[in-house]
This record gives sequence, structure tokens and C-alpha cells, in this order.
Amino acid sequence: MGATAGEGDIQHWETDNGLKVYFVPAPALPMVDMRLVFHGGSARDGDQPGLARLTNSLLSDGAADWDADTIAERFEGVGAQFSSNSQRDMAMASLRTLTEADWMETAVETFVTTVSQPRFEQRGLDRARRQALVALQAQEQNPGAIARRTFFETVYGDHPYARMPIGTQEGLESVTTDDLKAFHERYYVARNGVLALVGGLDREQAEALAQRVSEALPEGEAAPALPEVEPLESAETVRVSFPSEQVHVFMGQPGMARGDADYFPLYVGNHRLGGSGFTSRLMDEVRTQRGLAYSVFSYFSPMSRSGPFLMGVQTQVNQADEAIGVMRDTLENFVAQGLDEDELNASVRNIVGGFPLRTASNSGILDHVAMMGFYGLPLDFLDTFTDEVEALTPEQVNEAFARRVDPERLVTVIVGGEG
Repeated sequence: MGATAGEGDIQHWETDNGLKVYFVPAPALPMVDMRLVFHGGSARDGDQPGLARLTNSLLSDGAADWDADTIAERFEGVGAQFSSNSQRDMAMASLRTLTEADWMETAVETFVTTVSQPRFEQRGLDRARRQALVALQAQEQNPGAIARRTFFETVYGDHPYARMPIGTQEGLESVTTDDLKAFHERYYVARNGVLALVGGLDREQAEALAQRVSEALPEGEAAPALPEVEPLESAETVRVSFPSEQVHVFMGQPGMARGDADYFPLYVGNHRLGGSGFTSRLMDEVRTQRGLAYSVFSYFSPMSRSGPFLMGVQTQVNQADEAIGVMRDTLENFVAQGLDEDELNASVRNIVGGFPLRTASNSGILDHVAMMGFYGLPLDFLDTFTDEVEALTPEQVNEAFARRVDPERLVTVIVGGEG
């Protein structure tokens, strides 16, 4: 195993069978947080939307010789917490355990077995499928969920990002236990994964733990890169009637991928546009000056490929068109004119002041380290984050926004009102 210490507190190495490991010692608490992340999210569903999330949700439903109750009891009996989740890019399984030797042994053994040897029995699939179909039905009664789904379908078209991770009725109903096993065998493998460790371990203990997780996984192969996201060719407005007094609006377009060279200027610029609550321009124009909505926001959501740039608002039916017009005008003005030195300084102070809070806990550090490992960001990403933000000039922010955001090619989704 070729082990190399990373910059700062983050150490990085790769196990013999290709599992990438990121370790942050945090000796203050007798606790370890670990997260195993695979390139096995819903973008890998193929023609069975919902397959990735069903697979992930059934990991702890039974593994090796243990049923779901036994697995839950083994974790609870030693005060450990297990969770799993699946989004568009990634599928993950997480464990928090105390470092007391016997308790940690039980927790780790249960975690490793659960992730590497799930049973995928018919009864569990039937139950998970019913739950997913009920959740899907509930979303059909939620105008915000309809707006989000329609936005992704319209922006991403034939790209794997178009579908929601929960899946579709047709996709969910098509999944068999053989499909679950095949998906797990393909994607839950060492060369397709990243292990993040944060907690009260020394390097030798962390290497032993990583080796144990790695050895339980087949070597396998990394998942192929997802297709590039095509830019929108023109603006498009989609109206969906829904019996509600409130209208949900999403406006946006493909934004940026993780690791994008423009990440910092776009992130800081958006903070001023719509990412900073009451001090943002969108909030000032839509709520403070005109009282058209309680809240309005914008954000970039970077993913393996270009995740969305999105603006959103919820407003009264009879105010929707005015709110949409104000949001468009605000974006056009921001792209055309940018921000000035004072606005940039205020945004930088806000971002830098809040950054330590996001990395103050072990779980906060784990979130960042797992994300960095999964997307292949530099090991010093956290250490240099505030320096990168503070080094920006208004010209850099404005040039990036003008080049990357096109107000003439927005998808606008409006859900609500009967018309």
C-alpha cells in the first residue's frame, strides 16, 4: 500500500485493491465517523429510474446471516449509528461509532457486512418499493416537488441527471432482486469508491480500518464518466396547473461541475445575487422593495457534470408574473453590471465568517472530506478555501458571471394556479 500524507490535516492513500482513503485525525473525542461513497447514484439507473436508491435503502434490510432487526440491534447495542443515502452522483453508507475496542469491533463488523453482503430478498424489495411508490404519490400532491422534477427534466432532457433519484412508477415496478444484486456488484466495489474517516484514530489504526473495509469489497472497476451536460439552446417556460393559491417557480440552467475553475467567483457572486438571505439582491428586489414573496433564493449545485444554477421563489398566483419579471431583471442587471468592491467585501466577510461553523464538528468535516475525495478536489481545498475567497476581485467575479450565466437561455418552471 503506497501511503502518502496529504497537506494540512487530511491524509490520503489508496488500498491494495484501489479504494481511495481520506483520513482526518480528531483525537479530542473517543469517536470515529466514517463514510463509504460510491459512484452509484441515480445517474446510473439506466432504464430503471429508482434502482440506485432502492439498492442503497436495502443494504441494512438483511446481510449475510443477519436480518434487519439483528443488524439494527447490533448497531444500537454498542451505541453506533448507521445511515445510507443515494443522490444523483453518489451512493453512500455512513457509520458513527465509539472507539472503545469491543464496541467498535462490533460496529465495524456490522457496517462492513451490511455494505458488502446485503441479501436483497424479495420481501424487503416489495416493502421498499411500496414505500417509494407512496413517496412518489405524495410528491404528485406537492407543487414544490412537481416544480423541482419538471425543472430537472426540462434542463437536462436526455441526460441521466434529468430524473429524480426517487425514480418513476414504471422504473420502480420493473426492479427485481436480480437487478439489485447486479447493481450492487457493479458499483459497490473498491475501485469505484472513496472512504472518508474522521475521528480518534492514529494513522496505523486508520490504515488497518481502511484495509478491513477495502478487503470486504470486490476490486471491481470505476464507473465510466457521465456524459457532458449540453448547454441550453434557448429559453423555455413550462407552466403546470395545480390547485393552489401559491405558485412555485424555479428558473435556471446548467451551472458548473465540481472542480470547475470558475467555482470561487461564481460561488461568491451568487452569494450576493441570491445566496445570502436578506442581504442578497434578489431578496431586496422581490421581498423588501415589492413584498412579492416571503423568500427568494439562488444557488449553484455543482456535481460530477454541470449541476444546475437555480433561482427559486414561492408567491401568490396573482403576483407570479411580476415576481418572475423582477427575478429576470435582477439577474440580467447582475450579469451586465456585476458587483462593486463594497458588495464583494461584504460577501467575503459573510462567507469567511461562516466557514468555520461548517467544519466545526467531526460530522461537518466528514461531509467536506467525503465530498472532496469523491470529486477529486485538492487535499488543501478546505485549508485554502478562505484564501481563495478573499483573493477575488470584483472584475474576476463579474467576468465569470457574465461568461457563465446567460439570462437569455433560462428554463422557467411555474407550478400552481389553474390556468
